[in-house]
Amino acid sequence: MSRTKPNEKNGNGAKSSESSVWIRAFTANSEWPDKEEFLDVIYWSRQIIGILMGILWGLIPLKGFLGLLLFVVVNGGSLYLYFSSFQQVDEEEFGGAWELTKEGFMTSFAGFLVTWIIIYSGLHFD
Repeated sequence: MSRTKPNEKNGNGAKSSESSVWIRAFTANSEWPDKEEFLDVIYWSRQIIGILMGILWGLIPLKGFLGLLLFVVVNGGSLYLYFSSFQQVDEEEFGGAWELTKEGFMTSFAGFLVTWIIIYSGLHFD
């Protein structure tokens, strides 16, 4: 007879687990018993920030090295503040501050560039 763990993500357990991750993501000083869930929050937050920044940079219109530099500073800085000040996690549990800061960065950068280029080109070229 096989038994399933109560916290496994299947059936109705997935919905309650996902909602608790969202609640913990927006609650200061949350406990993260599953480190992968916190890394998922960091990853997907970074993706959302990258897309929103791409839209904003395309609308402004920012271009060149200044846009790239501002992306790195805002994206990296905001996530660093999130995990160090808002969540106050022990960075060493996740491999250090650098590991958390670079989690999902390149994917976010790619999404940012694609969004920025599409919005900028669509609005500012004939």
